[in-house]
Amino acid sequence: MRVCVCVCVCVCGGASVNRCSGESTMGFSELLHTIGGMGNFQILQTALIMFPTILITCHNFLQNFTAMTPEHHCRPVNWTNGSQVPGGVQDGDLLRVFIPLDKDQKPERCLRFSEPHWQILNLNGTSSLNLDTEGCLDGWVYDQSVDSSIVSEWDLVCDHKSLKSIAQSIYMTGQLVGAIIFGIFSDRYGRKRVLQSATVLMIAVGLGAACAPGFPAYCAFRFLSGMAMTGIIVASLCLTMEWTPTQRRTLVNTYAMYMITLGQVILSGLAYFIRQWRWLQGTVSVTYVIILLYSWGLPESACWLVTHNKLDMAVKNLRAVARLNGRKEQGRKLTPEVVSFHMQEDTAAVKESPFFLDLFRTPGLCKVTCCIALGWFSAGFSFYGLALDLQKFGFNIYGVQMLFTVMDLPTKLLAGLSMGYFGRRITVVSLLLLASCMILVTTFVPQDMNTFQMILCLFGKGSLAGCFSCLYLYTMELFPTEIRQIGMSAGIFSTRLGSLLAPLIYILGSHSPVLQPVMFGLMPILAAIAASFLTETNNQPLLDTIQETEKRMKMAHDKKRNISENTTKNGLVSLLSEMTKVEGKV
Repeated sequence: MRVCVCVCVCVCGGASVNRCSGESTMGFSELLHTIGGMGNFQILQTALIMFPTILITCHNFLQNFTAMTPEHHCRPVNWTNGSQVPGGVQDGDLLRVFIPLDKDQKPERCLRFSEPHWQILNLNGTSSLNLDTEGCLDGWVYDQSVDSSIVSEWDLVCDHKSLKSIAQSIYMTGQLVGAIIFGIFSDRYGRKRVLQSATVLMIAVGLGAACAPGFPAYCAFRFLSGMAMTGIIVASLCLTMEWTPTQRRTLVNTYAMYMITLGQVILSGLAYFIRQWRWLQGTVSVTYVIILLYSWGLPESACWLVTHNKLDMAVKNLRAVARLNGRKEQGRKLTPEVVSFHMQEDTAAVKESPFFLDLFRTPGLCKVTCCIALGWFSAGFSFYGLALDLQKFGFNIYGVQMLFTVMDLPTKLLAGLSMGYFGRRITVVSLLLLASCMILVTTFVPQDMNTFQMILCLFGKGSLAGCFSCLYLYTMELFPTEIRQIGMSAGIFSTRLGSLLAPLIYILGSHSPVLQPVMFGLMPILAAIAASFLTETNNQPLLDTIQETEKRMKMAHDKKRNISENTTKNGLVSLLSEMTKVEGKV
């Protein structure tokens, strides 16, 4: 039988509708495999997902190190000799003359005596004394073993300590805004163009943050960095998945999630050797040049080109991939006429300029959008709630960061295996519920049991990391090609909204410590309930149009209703049968 080489109805990989009378058609996923889906082009595809994911992870957790809070106390009265206290005042006994002690017998961080009290040296304590204190009017003295951070440089402590959390929230707000802007631009102007423009923006504003003269300027550059970061991740993920055969999407997604873990390991190493926050910020930002350089050789997504009626360019890119993989003969069979013949019905149904409101155009799509958005929001809210405050455990922050990173490895592996065996929906729901349990248990753990609290948070954060790996793939499979980028952006928008609110919970938590674990633990439960209403996409084709997505939602709903009716019917039949038997015995 002669094989008609054409592009399928479900552009990004799926069962095609045979329009060649008496001939078998080839779906886009099978076409990618035929032209060498795992050949030389796979190297470029690997680099496409590898570098952005690593660098973006570094940026997300960068403030764990650039905003470390060192041990500090007020600068003693009438002392202006720099960072060293004259006369050995930094010795424990002499420091008591200038700084009162807290309940743990450590120097108060935000109070000092209004004047030196040398008589304290002759007393066993100060509990019986009523001495005048005041705020840190002359600034603070910081632990010199911890190198510079934005906290020590701009005095983000005491009354200004909330500014540290606000800076992280501003960065997350930039990601939230970028998810909307770059998502729309990517669906309208292409994945590759958005990837390149967002990368240039990231390099510029990242270096700007490293050279920021003050805290307001730093926050402004971090806001723009968040925007650029989202543009890079959504464009690179869509570009990768749309060039990946259906059978290998789970593998590629799992690989991308491990790159996130690798990024955290690299960040820990960089932060350990580069202790100056400006140099660390600049080093992470300038490495985005790697993405910019190799992006020029990447082809635009054939999925996007076909759905926007740019058939000549789509065929050109498909032939280039075939040539790169040594499959020139297969690539030569592709022509604009063949693609047009098999795609004309589907491209007519695709809007060339999708908008955010398209996510709510039909009831089924609205249901998908709301449920998946709540999953993203909950994962981001609780994940960053656990991962952005590592100093609270009281251990070495470099070791804690590494420990939290290593915990992601087994959970992501189990998540990848579970997605392939049990499906996407069950995996997401299970991981959300597990994370919720771990976080809520910390509510009942005493504050002095730091090790046990850290272990529970490790399992909670690991479960959420595995959940993220599911959500990235699940979202790509739930939305059709024409709005897939906007759907992905909606998900990232939601998780950035959650991560934006997480630092603000820290501010509230300073007044009510139990509020943090309760809030971070309850949200995954709500998300798990919402995720249970989604359709399963394991081993299903990526759909092309909104109409196809709505049809799949209706079919899933009808299937559930039929199962429910059959169960009810069978139950009634069994009940009548039992009643008949009982009556016969009577």
